[in-house]
Amino acid sequence: MSTPSVSRILPYSLLVGQEQLKIALELTFVAPRIGGVLISGDRGTGKSTAVRAFSHMMHGRLPVTLPINATDDRVIGGWQLDELMLHGRPKWQPGLLEQASDRGVLYIDEVNLLDDHVVNLILDAASTGQLPVQREGRDEEVKVSFALLGTMNPEEGGLRPQLLDRFGLMVDVRAEADRQRRGEILRTVLVFDEALASPKSEASGFLRGGEQQDKQRADELRTARTQLYQVAVSEDIAARCGQLAERVQALGHRGEYVMALAARAQAALQGSDQVSVADLKTVARMALQHRRAAAGGGQSEWTKADDAVVDELLGEPSAARR
Repeated sequence: MSTPSVSRILPYSLLVGQEQLKIALELTFVAPRIGGVLISGDRGTGKSTAVRAFSHMMHGRLPVTLPINATDDRVIGGWQLDELMLHGRPKWQPGLLEQASDRGVLYIDEVNLLDDHVVNLILDAASTGQLPVQREGRDEEVKVSFALLGTMNPEEGGLRPQLLDRFGLMVDVRAEADRQRRGEILRTVLVFDEALASPKSEASGFLRGGEQQDKQRADELRTARTQLYQVAVSEDIAARCGQLAERVQALGHRGEYVMALAARAQAALQGSDQVSVADLKTVARMALQHRRAAAGGGQSEWTKADDAVVDELLGEPSAARR
């Protein structure tokens, strides 16, 4: 009997640490209208690994990756000039956004280095589900649906506030400070390397166990997605969303909408039929931190004072769920 092959992608369920990133990825799948996740962090903190593992778990393949030097033709689509010149017939080449719709995920590494015009095109398509295509005699709107996941290293520059606001959630990723957690990360990577080198080793069994956990988690996420709008958002919860956005000085109204939607997704994942303040606490920072303007432009830092505001406004009511 042949030995089952080992996936060359680390199972999502075996990722150690970065709990906030995992929550954000899952919520964006459950509630696609969240509009994607911006992941900010230093190099070597597992941002790309988490994105690829999640995409492989949910869609069975790696995400479509947008290169930094992508042109409009590459993003939206365009005519294949070689086909026209060699054979005299026009042939349309779908862009990366249509390909991402097929695969379910569009991944932009170093999104802060991408041209603002291209970022706007992508964010518009992700939030509306419509891709306007107006290229040399072609004028139509293509339906697209994908999760937008962008990573950036803040040391290399930030995004303009207008673009920051268009990402539904934002997560700060830092290297683990706990010695035990760092050891777990290292051991997982070493086991993964061993399984790839020796598919018959005990390490491969460990990875296959993670793949089985991935299948179970993927089923749970798909179930939560179907139940999203069966979860009620009470007037009290909606009011708290608005109050919190105001108190932390989030610009515009997108923050409270995304917070309510993400909390709804969190409740669906918990199997609840109502959003609780605990659900809001889970998502508040991710929905609001990138929507506050700093004095000199850009994004202001989230502080302990902001956490105190969240604790004040989202204190548990007498009943856990209302």
